[in-house]
Amino acid sequence: MSELVNAFEQAVIASKQLPKKPSPQGLLQLYSLYKQATVGDNAEAQPGFTDIVARAKWEAWDKLRGTAGDTAMQSYIDTVARLQQELAE
Repeated sequence: MSELVNAFEQAVIASKQLPKKPSPQGLLQLYSLYKQATVGDNAEAQPGFTDIVARAKWEAWDKLRGTAGDTAMQSYIDTVARLQQELAE
């Protein structure tokens, strides 16, 4: 297993152990980067306007269309590290 994949898996674990819950924007960022890193480009049907949460998640993920999996993994790792610092203060 590559070092990047190992670091990504550790970041996923760390994201569940943050000192405080991230802001909704931070959660969307983590969600979208995770989905892009593990699934790739969003191919799911766009949720309707009435499902606000699902729509926000879909849109955040869809904005990453074309981002390479390795790039998304590194961004996820960096985001978790930043959140660990910000939320520990």
